[in-house]
Amino acid sequence: MTAKHTRPRTTATAGAARSLLTLVLLPLPLLAVTAAGSFTGGGARRWFGGGRWESNRAEAQAAKDAAAAAFYELDSAQRELRISLETITAVDSSPQARRLVDDFAALGRRIDEVSHRYIEAVDSYDLDREDLDPSLAAQARGRLNGARDELTATRGELDRFASGLGPLLERAENQLARLAPAVERARAALLAASNALDSVRGSGLRADHLATRLAALAPELTLLNQGAGRHGVSDTLHRADRVLREAEAVRAEAERLPERAAETDRRIVSLRTRAEALTTRAEAVEPILSELRRRFSAACWQDLQPVPEEAATAVRQAEEKLREAARAREDQRWPDATALLGTVRALLNTADEAVSAAGERLRQLDAVAADPGQEIERTRFAVRDAQRLAMVGRHTPDPRHARPLDDAAARLDRAVDALTGRHPDYWRFLNETDAVRRSAAQVVERIREERAGS
Repeated sequence: MTAKHTRPRTTATAGAARSLLTLVLLPLPLLAVTAAGSFTGGGARRWFGGGRWESNRAEAQAAKDAAAAAFYELDSAQRELRISLETITAVDSSPQARRLVDDFAALGRRIDEVSHRYIEAVDSYDLDREDLDPSLAAQARGRLNGARDELTATRGELDRFASGLGPLLERAENQLARLAPAVERARAALLAASNALDSVRGSGLRADHLATRLAALAPELTLLNQGAGRHGVSDTLHRADRVLREAEAVRAEAERLPERAAETDRRIVSLRTRAEALTTRAEAVEPILSELRRRFSAACWQDLQPVPEEAATAVRQAEEKLREAARAREDQRWPDATALLGTVRALLNTADEAVSAAGERLRQLDAVAADPGQEIERTRFAVRDAQRLAMVGRHTPDPRHARPLDDAAARLDRAVDALTGRHPDYWRFLNETDAVRRSAAQVVERIREERAGS
C-alpha cells in the first residue's frame, strides 16, 4: 500500500526573472499602465485576499499530512498483522485458523479500497501551486479529512481483529520457540547414537540391528533439514521428537551392548552347568521311586512314574536350545539369543520341579508315616486358631464363619480315621490336611477383611 504524489514546482527565482524580463521589454507607456494596474487591478484582489488564501492552503496541507500519517499507520499495522497471521497459519491448520485467513483477506480488500480513495484525493490537488484557488484548497481539505477518517476507522477494525488473535498467536509463538531447539536436539541425538555405534563396532561387536535402526532415521533427518517452511511446524516438531526418542534408544542400547554380550555369555555358562547338574539329579529319581513303591501304597507314587522320562526329555530339549543360543550369540543375534535362553531356563525349571517333587514326596511320606500325630496336631491348631478368632467380641459365632470351620474339623476327623491298614494312603491324608489348613486360613482372611472395613 503506497502513495506517490509529486508535482513540478515553480520556484520564486524563476517567477522573479520573468517579471523583470517583462518590465525591461515593455514600452514605457505600457510599463506605466502595468505598474499602475498592479495596485488597482487583479493584483489588488491577491494582495487583500492573501491571508485567507494562505490559511486555506495551510489547512489543506495539514489535512494532507494528517491523512498521510493515518495512511502509514494503517499500512504498518497491516504489515504487522500479516506477520502475526503467517505465524499462526505456519503452526495451526484448524478451521478457526482458516477462517482468520479469510477474514483477514476481506479486511485487506477494505484497506485497499480506502487506501485507493486516499491516494486519489492526494493526487487530485497540487497544494504547492502558487495560484491554487481557495475553493480548491477547501475542497482538498474536505476530501483529505474524509480520507483520514476512513483510514482511522479502518485502522480500528484492524486493531479489533488483531486483539482476537492473542491466544492463537501465543500458542504459535511457543511452538515456533520450541522448533529450533527440538530440531537441534534431534540432530545431536543422531550424532551421539552414531558415535556410540562406532565405539561398539570398534570393540568387535557388529551391532547390525542397531545400524539398521539408525539408517532408517536418515530420511527423517533429511525431512528435518528441509525445514518447517516445507513440512509445517507441527509435523516438524513431531518428527524431531520421534527422531530424538529413536536415536536415544539406539544410543542407549549400543552403550549397553558390551554388558549385554558379557551377560549372555554368563547365562550360557550358568545354564549349561545347571543342565549338567539336573542330568545327574534325574538319574537319582529312579531309586527314589523304587523306595516309594517298596514302602507305600500305589496311590502315594503313581503320579510320579513319568518323572524320570519327563525330566530327561526336558534336559535334552534345554541342551539343544542352549546350543542354538550359543550359535545366536556367536552370530550376535542378541534378541534371538535372549529368547532362546529364556526357553532353556523354562525347560530346566520344569525338569527341576519334577525331580524335586519325587524327593520331596519321599521326605513327606517318611515324616507322616513315622509320626502322623504331628501333622494332625498342626492341622487341628490351625482350625482352633480360626475358631478363636471367630469368637472374638461375640457370644455366638457368625454362621458364615462357623460353618466352614466345622466342615474343616469334620474333614480332618475323616482323614484321621482313614489311616488304617498295613499301607495307609498317606499321600491322600497329607492332601486332606493341607486342604483343611487352607480352608481355615480363608476364614481367617475373611474375618480380618470384614473387621478392617467396619
